[in-house]
Amino acid sequence: MSFEPINTIISRIVALPVENVDTDRIIPARFLKAVDSEGFAKNLFFDWRYLPDGSRNPDFVLNKPEGQGKILLTGKNFGCGSSREHAAWAIYQYGFRVIISSGFADIFRNNAFNNGLLPIEFSEDQLSEILALHGKHPEQDWMINLNDQFLKPSGPDALMPSAPYFFSINILRKQCLLEGRDLINYLTDMKPEIIEFEQTRKN
Repeated sequence: MSFEPINTIISRIVALPVENVDTDRIIPARFLKAVDSEGFAKNLFFDWRYLPDGSRNPDFVLNKPEGQGKILLTGKNFGCGSSREHAAWAIYQYGFRVIISSGFADIFRNNAFNNGLLPIEFSEDQLSEILALHGKHPEQDWMINLNDQFLKPSGPDALMPSAPYFFSINILRKQCLLEGRDLINYLTDMKPEIIEFEQTRKN
């Protein structure tokens, strides 16, 4: 699978400071009838986004002007629950490219990487600091530089914390996101090198 490469992203933060957001909350099970990855954005966080009568919930962040951006900031243990890949599909299709948390469910983290999303994990103290800065200045753009692995406020009027917030990432996952391909594409593209290596071993 190929997707939009990630290198530098400049965007507002969309804050959803809720812990233990499970995959059924991200994309309810009743919307999982499709077998391909299309058409899930409209149902992202459905039970929060819409009221029982089907109208938009004006109190939910995605329905507010400040709820538009490519960076989702959320609480710890994001993506817990089932292993459904649909959760990553819905988040990507909605337009998010980065999810920031103090902890991700392992399966969700892998699904995110495989579908073009960058899950960034910070300590709870760092997450609280970022959330506080965002709360004081919700219109502030933030920059994520994947190549150099940092997050910081962006622009001439940027808030300047003592230093950028650096994050770690698996080197292979980083390379795949920079190039816009998943692990299968990565290995397929390496087929000539793999064949050459195997032939060298035989000799």
